[in-house]
Amino acid sequence: MTGPVLAVDQGTSGTKALVVCPARGVIGSGFTPVHPRALPGGLVEVDPRELYDSVVAAGRTALAEAGEPAVAVGLANQGETVLAWDPATGAPLTDALVWQDRRAAQLCTQLAEHEGELKRITGLPLDPYFAAPKMAWIRRSLTGAGVVTTSDAWLVHRLTGAFVTDAATAGRTGLLDLDTAAWSGPALDVFGLAGERLPRVVDCDTPVGTTTAFGPPLPLTGLLVDQQAALLAQDVTEPGTAKCTYGTGAFLLAQTGTVPRRGDSGLVSCVAWRLRGRTSYCLDGQVFTAASAVRWLTGLGVIAGAADLDPVGGAVPDAGGVTFVPALTGLAAPWWRGEVRGSLTGLGLDTGPGHLVRALCEGIAAQVVELAGAAAADLGAPLTALRVDGGLTRSALLMQTQADLLQRPVEVSALPDATALGVAAVARLGHTPGLAVHEAVPDWKPSAVYEPRITPAEAAERLGRFRTAVARLLAEGAATAPGGTATAPGGAPAAPGAPAVAPGGTAA
Repeated sequence: MTGPVLAVDQGTSGTKALVVCPARGVIGSGFTPVHPRALPGGLVEVDPRELYDSVVAAGRTALAEAGEPAVAVGLANQGETVLAWDPATGAPLTDALVWQDRRAAQLCTQLAEHEGELKRITGLPLDPYFAAPKMAWIRRSLTGAGVVTTSDAWLVHRLTGAFVTDAATAGRTGLLDLDTAAWSGPALDVFGLAGERLPRVVDCDTPVGTTTAFGPPLPLTGLLVDQQAALLAQDVTEPGTAKCTYGTGAFLLAQTGTVPRRGDSGLVSCVAWRLRGRTSYCLDGQVFTAASAVRWLTGLGVIAGAADLDPVGGAVPDAGGVTFVPALTGLAAPWWRGEVRGSLTGLGLDTGPGHLVRALCEGIAAQVVELAGAAAADLGAPLTALRVDGGLTRSALLMQTQADLLQRPVEVSALPDATALGVAAVARLGHTPGLAVHEAVPDWKPSAVYEPRITPAEAAERLGRFRTAVARLLAEGAATAPGGTATAPGGAPAAPGAPAVAPGGTAA
């Protein structure tokens, strides 16, 4: 039995830290907000110093609450957020471009002829969501000095002096060979990054150095990108199992085992983790706006915050004919149309706040249904259930809507802060080499299970309205795009709803 570990989850809107004891569970916690700036033109950036300061503050708060020392620390990160920095001093040379940032869209258009090659090598489509286009944009537009990396490499360097990234985070760049889990020369060439000094790719359970940022020296023994950390914490370790995290965005990951799956559904194939020298893979689908769409409604004064979803939405029986496609920063998987913007249709004089709330819940849930259907298509079998975590799972309205549209049970994690718990597990593995993976991962148990309450026919009708609205947006985007034709990843014409889950859970 090892002692407590400090697990730090550096996220988009804040940093959460937990002190996790293998015998007693969470014995200390801390949270420090960060404040990314959303600017015109799809730009989203944050001061890197704020990220680092939030890590230190949240970690110190958690340790103070625990009242006892930790034996190791683990760090989870945002994945696709990048910056340039000076490796000699650790000073940032640019702001951090947050994963939602779209400023590299034109660069992706210029590289479009290489998309097939890049997807074959890295498993990722060519999209500014991922790190490599942002890294290349920084080099072309801001600075050629220092190194340009994902935010985790900078944070680890500030904490320990090491220059590393874990295999799962490296897999989010668009520069990692999916089969070998090593940097790809051809991919670096495509992005004009061949001469770059890149961090060493390490296993997620590798001791990388010692930090005094939280007080007495602590070994940093675990690194893992955020969504994969949540995947591990929910014990989604068998092929065909899946989870969805509802945070700033919503992210569905399905485990595929030791072999990467490169499907045609529009999902991303990437590294889940590399533990004990063994690589596991997953399929990954993204909804860019979930809690951020709730904050948007809050900013308009429709609700006072996420806690209002259930009372306001519960005041009306349905969405009143309103359809909301919450593509406020574009459509991600399976469409990959970042230029598309959201839509609200079916408004009338009788439309009230409750209808807008229900329409938003349906819009988020419908996108997750499309991701689940895409995963089913790539796996060759439907998902039997969906494990979920994240702040928005506190909304019974959203979770019931998800079960209704998916026509499958939705199992809500009893463990809050799944990302931090996942990185606590890899930190324990890195600290105790003889520990088995199943011994480090928390026991899975749901706090609630939502069963579908509507018929398959009603689910199909509601999904049909959403897909019609998406099709309209895609057609409008195609009409204004160069060449006039929208394409899905791989070059096929975009077919909204093509990989969706039909009622019953099979790929339609």
